[in-house]
Amino acid sequence: MESAVRAIAEPRRRAILRLVRDRELSAGEIASHFDVTRPAVSQPLTVLREAGLLAERRAGTRRFYRARPEGLEGLRDFLDEFWAGGLERLRLAAELDQQRKRARA
Repeated sequence: MESAVRAIAEPRRRAILRLVRDRELSAGEIASHFDVTRPAVSQPLTVLREAGLLAERRAGTRRFYRARPEGLEGLRDFLDEFWAGGLERLRLAAELDQQRKRARA
């Protein structure tokens, strides 16, 4: 989970993940979306791949990337704990509010 958090902390890496969320793109196609050279995109791709957030496929000399949503599962599970707890607290607060209203009526 820590490597995923570090990987998505940088805006360009998040933008890359958005680009390859629904489709596979070559490194050159990814680079064309930024005002940097193809080699400059190599480092963010490596960070994302090493964090388990990108899958890489080689075809000859070309490299293709696609998102690996399962790489974010640990982070999603961690955040879900807070969300689920918050929903439970909200439900309890609403029930308590209803009980108070009934008691006053």
